[in-house]
Amino acid sequence: MIHVVTGAQWGDEGKGKIVDLFSQKAHVIVRFHGGNNAGHTVINSFGSFPLHLVPCGVFTKKGISCITSGVVLDLDVLVAEITMLEKVLPNLRKKLIISPRCHVILPYHKLLDRLYEEAKGKSKTGTTGRGIGPVYADKVSYQGIRLNDFQDAHRLKEKLTIALSIKNKIIQAFGESVLDVDTIVKEQMALYKKIHDIVREPMSLLFDAYKKKKTILYEGAQGMFLDNDWGTYPFVTASSTVAGSITASSGIPAQYINRVTGVTKAYTTRVGSGPFPTELSDAVGEKLRAVGKEYGATTGRPRRCGWFDAELVRFASKVNGFTDLAITKIDVLDSFETIKICTGYTFKGKHVSYEELDAYSLAEVQGVYKEMKGWKKPLGDIKKYALLPKEAKAYLLELEKQTGAKIKTVSVGPNRNQTLYR
Repeated sequence: MIHVVTGAQWGDEGKGKIVDLFSQKAHVIVRFHGGNNAGHTVINSFGSFPLHLVPCGVFTKKGISCITSGVVLDLDVLVAEITMLEKVLPNLRKKLIISPRCHVILPYHKLLDRLYEEAKGKSKTGTTGRGIGPVYADKVSYQGIRLNDFQDAHRLKEKLTIALSIKNKIIQAFGESVLDVDTIVKEQMALYKKIHDIVREPMSLLFDAYKKKKTILYEGAQGMFLDNDWGTYPFVTASSTVAGSITASSGIPAQYINRVTGVTKAYTTRVGSGPFPTELSDAVGEKLRAVGKEYGATTGRPRRCGWFDAELVRFASKVNGFTDLAITKIDVLDSFETIKICTGYTFKGKHVSYEELDAYSLAEVQGVYKEMKGWKKPLGDIKKYALLPKEAKAYLLELEKQTGAKIKTVSVGPNRNQTLYR
């Protein structure tokens, strides 16, 4: 069985916890797109682990974790993450495989990311500054450097020399100091040598697991509305975040997918620039941020907060084919007297749907809201869905009705055991 878990909003939905839960029964866990611009926090008996590249399912006892070709790698971050994990998982290298087709984020990618953002001024996109956009740009313009290039130091230097002959001209034009090819080769090769033993193509392993009817869990890195095609472009990420992109990013046909779980908060958040129809720039929004501890796992930036946007999740369900939803952080709403759900949009007096809009018109829509009664009770210690307050159940049923997707999992706190199943 192939099970894809992906975000139904703008990321930060709590996918890390949900993937960690589902991965306990998975044989293979796959990270299939994005880079260290994503951050999933896993909390378990070992402690709290903010993971940016290694799959969240790495904590399973028997599962194999794979990083496939759709992922871009900052080797410095990857090595640091592996070093951190090996302190509690001494057998990590026996259960982690990295595709040699992964493109590598190099120092000039991060430098150019910063320079491009600064040049945009007030029109900046709000990137994480991790070099993600520039490395994907090199990938599609045939200038990329992949892990398999590190197998030959002479080839690596030759490709880097060509790349820097282009990049250094741009860097100089911005008034920055040029980068030295020998320094980059030395630093990057030293990092590669620390992971070379786990670099091999996982595609045959994935096909073999599928044929043997084992469970393969694909974990999405960012949310649906950061997708490069279907998100709020240009305020998006560089990769495709939709469930069907597992084909391009790992070689597995999309028709093999059996289950797609969309993860969404019981409200909505966003980091960085871009439209946000339900954003609350008032005391209610501040309360959501404070209670929900809404700060980015990757950047530490405060998240923008607002009411649940059913129109967004409805669209995400269409594109990804959600078989079910996992609702997270509903406990953040415990103290609210009333809670609102955005059921749709109007634009210039007419009802509109998300697919009719671009990022700029989406910023001008008016939300249509339904108000629900709060439950005013803490949910964190509840162990069964049936024991939820009637108001909380009513809220969840309304989310289900508005999004058209069945809710099967409800998280009432950050820990594994604070999860309810329907």
